[in-house]
Amino acid sequence: MANLIPVAKTVGANRMVPTISIPYPLGDPATTAAEQLKLRYHRVGVALDALSTAIAEQTVFEVKI
Repeated sequence: MANLIPVAKTVGANRMVPTISIPYPLGDPATTAAEQLKLRYHRVGVALDALSTAIAEQTVFEVKI
């Protein structure tokens, strides 16, 4: 999981899941607690799927939330 995808690509990360921001990678303090939970649950789920996906090259996994 990374918020600076271009940097992650440059250093050679092979699986990348975009996050929100540097100080709050998995949340947004401007939203409600319920919205943050939904966002975190989705992003962690995408990250777990990324770990179990076979890849041949650097891949940025899409997040919907």
